[in-house]
Order: sequence, then structure tokens, then C-alpha cells
Amino acid sequence: MTTLATTTARIAEAAAPLDGRLPVAPLLERVRAGREFGPNVYSTVDVLWVLYDRILRVTPATADHPDRDRFLLSKGHAVAGYYAVLAAKGFVPPDWLDDQGGPESRLGDHPDRTLVPGVEIGSGSLGHGLGLAVGSALGLRAQGLIEPRVYVLLGDAELDEGSNHEAIAYAGAAGLGNLTAIVVDNSSATHGWPGGVANRFTVNGWTAATVDGRDHAALHTALTGHHGHRPHLVVAVVESGEQP
Repeated sequence: MTTLATTTARIAEAAAPLDGRLPVAPLLERVRAGREFGPNVYSTVDVLWVLYDRILRVTPATADHPDRDRFLLSKGHAVAGYYAVLAAKGFVPPDWLDDQGGPESRLGDHPDRTLVPGVEIGSGSLGHGLGLAVGSALGLRAQGLIEPRVYVLLGDAELDEGSNHEAIAYAGAAGLGNLTAIVVDNSSATHGWPGGVANRFTVNGWTAATVDGRDHAALHTALTGHHGHRPHLVVAVVESGEQP
């Protein structure tokens, strides 16, 4: 029987390396096709690249494997960078990027799990992703699947939605050690939190790391810094309005 680890290793060995600090940039430009992207898109691309290039145990060949890692994009309106990364990693054909958002395109302005290979959830209204990630992590544990991790990417403004705070509290109380949340913090939240975003999670039993959201080495260290039986948070700080 071919295991997830074996399949992933074979694909990684066969894949040609991509050049440049952010190899996905040409594909993102292909999605953009003359349109303007805001900071909501550019703020997430580095995190997405580090996740798919160095962290997530999932490939196009293992996208339905029970032992795969799960990635959930809660910040669905930042989907352009997500599509570019999925194309770079072979989940979708690069040609699909040329008609993103078009009437016949599978690549809508929010991802759709029924249309886009590798997408775990459909997203739309902000504030739902963390609750879905908590449910996914809990479901994996209930099935006895102890290797897969669930990663969910949020924007800091999503934490203005009250449902997230229930999810934060539950995950900490339940000891969901297979859950990692990444909050891209570009100071867009309405109210903010005394002491920073991480404090909102650690009071409910999460571990947390706050890093430069453009520093790939720091992101990798933070994303692999989970331990024990506690959910883990990575706060990726970028400047408000910053573009790469």
C-alpha cells in the first residue's frame, strides 16, 4: 500500500525547483491580468507559499488521502494568491488562471471546493473558517487520524466576528493540538486587542508565535512550532497597505 509520506516524497523529488524569492509571482500576475489587487491579496501570498512549499503534507496525488493535511482559506476574498499557489503546485492547470472570475471559470472570486481541486472549503462570509477548522480537527481526532494537521488562514479583521471567539475558546478547552491558525495582521481590525492578536488566543490555552509575515524562514519556524496538546497560532504581521 502506498502511504501518503511515500507519495509526497516521490513527487517532491521529481519536482523541478522554482527560482526566486517568491516563485509564484509570475502566476499571480497571470491571475491579475491588468486588474488591481489590494493589500488583502498581497498580504497573504508569502504565508500561502511557505505553507504549500514547505509545510503542508498534501499534493495533487494525495488531495483525497485521509492522512493529508488540510488547509482552509477563511480569508476567501484573498483567493487570487491561493489560486496562483495551487497552480504552481500542480493542483490546477495554469491555463485556468487566465479566466479567473470569468462566466465559465471554475476559479470564482471565492474558492469553491466542488469546482477547484485541492480546495477544502467554499468560503464567502468572513468569520466562518476558524469554526470550520475546529470542526475538521475534532473530526480527525474522532476518526483516530492523529497525523493530519488542520491549518486555517484568517485576516485580523475576521476576529471582529463573534463566532471566532467561541471557536478560539472551544479549541483551547478541547486541546485540539492538531490545529494551527494563521492570522495575517495588517492592522485592519476595527478594535484590536490589548497586547496584540496573540493574547486573544493564549488566554484560551493556545500556544502562539508572532513573526514578520514576509520572512519565510521565520514563518517556517513558527508554523512548525506547535507542540503537545494545545492548538497553535501564528500571527503574520505585515504593514497596513503593504504590497510585495
